Amino acid sequence: MPVAIPTKAENARIAVQRSRWPWIKLLLLLVAVFVALLLYLRVGATSMSFTEVMKALFNRADNPGDTDAIWVIRMPRALGCLVVGGLLGMVGSAFQALFRNPLAEPYVVGVSSGAAVGGALALVTGFGTAWEGFASGLGPMLAAFPCGLISLLLVFVISRRRGIIEAQTLLLAGVVTSAMLSAVLSLVLLAGGQDTNKVLRWLLGSMSPMYMNRVAIMAIVMVVGGLILIGQSRSLNVFALGEDTAERLGVNTQRLKPLVLITGTAMVAVTVGAVGIIGFLGLVAPHIARRLLGVDWRWSLIGSCILGSALLLVADLLAQRVVPDAEIPVGIVTALIGAPFLLVILKRSG
Repeated sequence: MPVAIPTKAENARIAVQRSRWPWIKLLLLLVAVFVALLLYLRVGATSMSFTEVMKALFNRADNPGDTDAIWVIRMPRALGCLVVGGLLGMVGSAFQALFRNPLAEPYVVGVSSGAAVGGALALVTGFGTAWEGFASGLGPMLAAFPCGLISLLLVFVISRRRGIIEAQTLLLAGVVTSAMLSAVLSLVLLAGGQDTNKVLRWLLGSMSPMYMNRVAIMAIVMVVGGLILIGQSRSLNVFALGEDTAERLGVNTQRLKPLVLITGTAMVAVTVGAVGIIGFLGLVAPHIARRLLGVDWRWSLIGSCILGSALLLVADLLAQRVVPDAEIPVGIVTALIGAPFLLVILKRSG
């Protein structure tokens, strides 16, 4: 069914919340990501100058040692941060539009916890460990998707009252579901009968080790999923005005909701399967994007993707440097930043 043209009042409501010059702001955000990437590549066990980084990137024959440090060790991890951050930022923005709730986020609404159960099951059972080549290590990604989808559907059903997602019950449903899945996860770890240190570190969110096959698959998922979500951005703009209004204007809400939910869950499941749970990034990036670009999902979805990449680069850099001679999981850093951010949103919303 074609989407009808909004009324003047509805169009004005969206237009008032748009930011001026969104393309320029997106370009500035891309510049910020490029600077963060150079800083990330510069810092490591042996720090390099920006000149040495640029030479290693574009003139690989001059210094093979620096070239290997950049391309073999640091670049896969940096690209992993870019892709994972972009995926989580975009999904968080789409979920906030769909649930019409600024608190909606893959971690808060339980998707990440569900995907973590699937990934942990794959790790303790050895699912996919015998695969070789490009498919090596992809078992947790495949197992995370169905579990994440089941978790999200459960939260969605609990939060729905009289055909409407209740803002008051959404957060509660996500917390309860996450608590239940945490118990299931503990049971999986205990029943596995293996050394759980590797699994626990993965659960806390770790960008190391990162391999190019994982980066490539996440990048493919981000492109496909991102095109689907951006293609629904106009419908999300109308849906944000209210489900009844969206249906009156011709939006097929019964198609929009499962499409966004399944796409978002697949995108999150891939990240959880690859690097574990990185919480609150999908909450913080969309809020900053809307502050900069306005409440127009045609722009804020892209802005959330770019900001998520930049924030995860900075967070992983802190994770490597905040404790001398040690590295902490990046999920701890994002939680320490994101949890106070969530409390501020709660306080402002009353």
